[in-house]
Amino acid sequence: MPGSAPHATLNGNAAFRRPAGKSNQIMDVIVIGGGIVGVATAYQLRAAGHRVCVVERHATVAQGATYGHGGTVLPTPLDVWFGPTFMASRQGAKNGVISKTGFNGPARQFVKQLAALQEPEAFSRQYARLRPLIEASREAMADIEARFGLEFEQASGLLYLVRSEQEWQQTQTALDLLREYEVPHHVLTPAECAAYEHSVRTEPEFTGGVLFDHERTANCPLFAKLIKQTLDTEGGVQFMLGCEVSAIRLEGQRASVELTPRPGANSTAARSREVDVINADAIVVAAGQGSLPLLERLGLRLPLHPLRLHNLVAPIAHEECAPHVAIVDAIKRITISRMNHRLRIAGGAVLQSAGQIDKPLGEALTKEALALLGQATHDWIPGAARISAALPWEGVKLLSPDGLPVIGNALHPRLFVNAGHGPAGWGLACGAGKLVADLISGKTPDVPAHTLAALRADRFQ
Repeated sequence: MPGSAPHATLNGNAAFRRPAGKSNQIMDVIVIGGGIVGVATAYQLRAAGHRVCVVERHATVAQGATYGHGGTVLPTPLDVWFGPTFMASRQGAKNGVISKTGFNGPARQFVKQLAALQEPEAFSRQYARLRPLIEASREAMADIEARFGLEFEQASGLLYLVRSEQEWQQTQTALDLLREYEVPHHVLTPAECAAYEHSVRTEPEFTGGVLFDHERTANCPLFAKLIKQTLDTEGGVQFMLGCEVSAIRLEGQRASVELTPRPGANSTAARSREVDVINADAIVVAAGQGSLPLLERLGLRLPLHPLRLHNLVAPIAHEECAPHVAIVDAIKRITISRMNHRLRIAGGAVLQSAGQIDKPLGEALTKEALALLGQATHDWIPGAARISAALPWEGVKLLSPDGLPVIGNALHPRLFVNAGHGPAGWGLACGAGKLVADLISGKTPDVPAHTLAALRADRFQ
């Protein structure tokens, strides 16, 4: 990397210079963030013919929120993070979301806006906007798998379980949407759930379940790392790992990012006021929680709210008790998916004021969140997991007040945002990456106009 040039081409590398005579349609694009969203975006940009640089602050990809993703690949109406069953009760133990006291105004406003989507009509309307992105993501993932034959612990079958009759009634709008869109599924009685999945017990009593034969779970961080390996082999994408973006510059027809000096740097450049800068034709901000301060410095304040998510990776205790399909607690938004000889139990969201997110959560709240995961495992598949030997994880994911991600152009023709995907369905990153690549390429995306409008950053203004 050039030491002190305030405007430098990356490494002086010809791969990031526009060769003379090349079409203006081939662009140099910087993707900020090496999680699943950033890596998927880089893949789609390269597939569209662009040259890409991914800047990631960790030592490798998939180390932030991506590392703790639950297994579910694509969301269904039963587990999107909005609607009649999401935060339907103010008591966190009943809905799987723990609310920390001391909310400020923005946090209360966030909860109020999400609550408006509990009405059946509002929920149906919002899901209709999201569905084209879900289907685009399905196609994008199928294309990647067919092209490279990747194995990332894919497994078919999701069984959503519901405890009480009241909770079952709350799922009816979601079931109506499944029928409306002709999504293959089976509504099961408790006895049918237990007959299909031997690990599920009918005691204590529960109301029923919904089986999706063809929906899948898979290992999100493994998928992201395999995509990086593919990009490393194919060329055209450079990964700058262990580097952090401190600022974005938007100047006329060009854009650039400033890099934070590396710790321990002792060069003349590090001691000077000059910083390393990478120029490009376009910038995609896909840095998860780190996206917000970068965008705020440019004057773009997105009302995305941070959620602390938890998971446990537990060894299987008794093989005969382990499930052969993923189990989803539909009301508590807790997913239990098998990955080889372990279970990944994901959920346990903690909702607090945004200003508290950089501080340690506190032992009591952490224990409460992890206890939710352990209890759900005991309730649905007793004896399957060695919870006492589980490895815990905690991370932050962004959720928008309307439940939809922010994808598209923002503020400047050279700036694009891809953030706020929330915890449900990590495979949405593949469709979102394709959408961003289409927009940067000047191509009309394969999603309807009402979906594009619903995802834009300016929808909150």
